Amino acid sequence: MMHRLALLRPHPVLMAILTGLVFGALLLLLSGQNPLRAYAEMVRGALAPRNWNNTLVWAVPMIGMTLVAALPLRGGMVNLGGDGQLVIGGFVAAMAAIYLPLPGPLLAAVAILSAMLAAGLYAALAALGQTVLGIPMLISSLLLSYPAIGLTSWAAGFPLRDTATGLAQTLPVPEAARLPMLFGPVSTGVVLMALVAAVVVWADRRSVPGYELRMRGLNARFARYGGVPTARQTVTVMFLSGALAGLTGAIIVLGTHYRFINGALVSPGYTWSGLMAALLAGGEPLMAIAAGFFFAALQTGGFAMQREIQVPRVLSMVLQAIIILFVSLRNGRGAARKEDRS
Repeated sequence: MMHRLALLRPHPVLMAILTGLVFGALLLLLSGQNPLRAYAEMVRGALAPRNWNNTLVWAVPMIGMTLVAALPLRGGMVNLGGDGQLVIGGFVAAMAAIYLPLPGPLLAAVAILSAMLAAGLYAALAALGQTVLGIPMLISSLLLSYPAIGLTSWAAGFPLRDTATGLAQTLPVPEAARLPMLFGPVSTGVVLMALVAAVVVWADRRSVPGYELRMRGLNARFARYGGVPTARQTVTVMFLSGALAGLTGAIIVLGTHYRFINGALVSPGYTWSGLMAALLAGGEPLMAIAAGFFFAALQTGGFAMQREIQVPRVLSMVLQAIIILFVSLRNGRGAARKEDRS
């Protein structure tokens, strides 16, 4: 009987989403808006056929940065340095594409690989700080973002600035190095991200390193006793997480902006929205991809809602925060109950 009741119990993530929608509706009512109309405009703005292009353009970096956070989270680690790794990847991709004397398709490939390598190595610094120097990765990964953002901002604003524009941005990326467009504003970056996401899901479920990472997330001490080299695993996972951020930055630069623009990779908040989506999914890659797409739809729907009925799109961020808050509250109560029973 209890087993049947457990099966009928709603999934906690679904309950958190429904709770967020209810609280959002209350906020809309208090501000004098019709919540049904607001949500209808949000859904139409995200999922209507004519708006799919915008949702996909937003979903590519959102899913990328969700996986950046989800990969370490799967093993009980937290990478807060996504912004720094993202700008390192975008900047290196732009520099490689602009200054390397290579033919077109090869130039784009080298630019992407260079971005992934640079961002991966930068992320690995935080892991080395923890494993070698004892600096908590939670702190070092976050602090390493500031010099990355500052240095790339200085380079784009002064020595490498495109003087013809007067803005803090580099020269445009050559046409040959730009990612081909599939339809509308959607580039082949969506294909690259889909392939990488598929590899991450497969590795998590079918590979030995994926199994070891899951075991570490469940019980780090048990994983160490079982022979998992956790120090090396920490560095490897952070390198891969940073490489994903570098890929995301390269896709934005080579497929959307066509140059490195100071602040353009950080201001949309991909890193923090991706972290929230990864928390919503509990670090599970397939669920993280779905959560990243869901949050991307919230963002594009929020723009449409603001445009059509003048409801500020910040409501979409409020919904995200409420959803994560309720998931966190449930997880915290569950952990407290386990400690009480032990």
